Amino acid sequence: MNFLSYIKDYKGIIVLILFVLFLTVTFETSQQLFYLKRFNLSDEATFFYLLKNQAYRWIIWLLLSGFIFWYVKSNSNASKISASLVFKYLGLIIGLVIMNIFIISVSQLITYDIKFSLQSFISEYMQFFMYQKAPMYTLGYIAITVIMHLYYANEKLHVKIQNLSELKVTNEELYRQLKRQIDDKSSILNIKIGNKRKIVPVIDITWIEADDYCVKVHTITNETYTMRSSLKALEEKLDTNFIRVHRKALVNMNFTEELYTSSSSTHLTLKNKIQIPVSKKNLKIVRNFIN
Repeated sequence: MNFLSYIKDYKGIIVLILFVLFLTVTFETSQQLFYLKRFNLSDEATFFYLLKNQAYRWIIWLLLSGFIFWYVKSNSNASKISASLVFKYLGLIIGLVIMNIFIISVSQLITYDIKFSLQSFISEYMQFFMYQKAPMYTLGYIAITVIMHLYYANEKLHVKIQNLSELKVTNEELYRQLKRQIDDKSSILNIKIGNKRKIVPVIDITWIEADDYCVKVHTITNETYTMRSSLKALEEKLDTNFIRVHRKALVNMNFTEELYTSSSSTHLTLKNKIQIPVSKKNLKIVRNFIN
């Protein structure tokens, strides 16, 4: 990402932070001017005079806020706001406020060429600026931290939405490809026998016979397996070669040899010579399949 695109992406957040800074500086300067006028400490002080004298302090405050940008971004992968993360943010804010107070206290000594004394430095300058600046500095840093955290959380949410959207498109395309390649019908039957499972290929099944609440699956090897199911369920599950020829019989038409019809009976003869009755209701379906 080049500098111009960086500025473009962060334009909104920069404007918002500058607006917060503007409100904070305006409030504090107005507050100082009020106290000076209220207690007659200075008749010559004006808003812009006070603003000019303390501008460098806010510049220092703004530069140090870069640590918040870096720290919040480095923790932007956190899935949620935890208590430990809140304490880390507070610790960083308190540390930056103390650093601000220290820097402006030192700059005050240097500007007015005051002889350094550790006791006076701590009890006068550090203590004075702590009471005067710390509340506003802290509130300003909290505002920036909240804004930056919400910004990165929103950015992370957009990335997740984009990834989910791309995943949906990919899965839909994959489904269409698989649907073209495979049939929805089952190619095996998974039959439970005691504590074991028997996998029976559908192509090896000759016919299926209804038996109360179960069915009997007959195979080309003359083996029979009892399965807890119904003919209706299996009819929907198996491919179109399986035809319901009777209320108690489902036949794999690939293994049929002959259809016999007479006034007395109608039946299908399989290649293994087993005869399966065909009901009058299903006779037309069988004939249409054979023809």
